[in-house]
Amino acid sequence: MTTVTPAPAPVSTGAAATDVEQRGFAVSSLVLGLVSIVAGFTFVVPVAGLVLGILALRREPSARTMAIWGIVLNGVMLAGVVIAGLAAAVFGLAMLPFLPLVFV
Repeated sequence: MTTVTPAPAPVSTGAAATDVEQRGFAVSSLVLGLVSIVAGFTFVVPVAGLVLGILALRREPSARTMAIWGIVLNGVMLAGVVIAGLAAAVFGLAMLPFLPLVFV
């Protein structure tokens, strides 16, 4: 009569959990890019999203597509903010000579 010992249970390495955790910067960059489109022209949100996207490219190779989309969205919105700010400054300086005529 022999006894059979059961095989040890497979040990979970947690690969699925670490894969989800490693996409945090990329997801944050993508979400901030979408929020900056919806929320309008801000300066801080696209800069934060751009930084997170660049960090995600370096640290998270599995989330490369999301990181690239976050960088693109945040870069476009940041360029829009800069262009709109420069246009407002030029328009304001161009209208400066006409300021006394407005308050007459």
